[in-house]
Amino acid sequence: MYEANTTVIGRVVTHPVRRQLPSGEQMLSFRLASTTRRYDASHSAWVDGGTLYLTVTCWRQRFAEGVEASLQRGDPIIAYGQLRSNEYTTRDGVERTDLEMRATALGPDLGRCVAPVQRKHFGHADLPDPASQPPTDADRAGEPATQHS
Repeated sequence: MYEANTTVIGRVVTHPVRRQLPSGEQMLSFRLASTTRRYDASHSAWVDGGTLYLTVTCWRQRFAEGVEASLQRGDPIIAYGQLRSNEYTTRDGVERTDLEMRATALGPDLGRCVAPVQRKHFGHADLPDPASQPPTDADRAGEPATQHS
């Protein structure tokens, strides 16, 4: 089995499915497709190359819940995690290899979509959202940065 941390930019191609394992641990998985593109100057057009398909798994309850609430089939995403190659034999005796990413970070590809951000506050309910606070020097807007006498 080969393991490497990598980033893959692609599109969610199956509905994310969350499961609870007998141990009580939760995980979510879905398939991701990443297609290369290149500009063909001779035809003045973009041309699709090969497509990489992989299974993305998200472990831990909060991570799985966040992904389930945020992503759906067709969404453009950026995924980062540990890439693994799993070899197995099917019931028919055919040898197969599946590529899996154990994701540690996922998010929408903001170059291809718009996504509102809702921040989670774990154990710090009394802390305000930093984006909702005005800058501390807001009352001095328009004034020069330094005062000369």
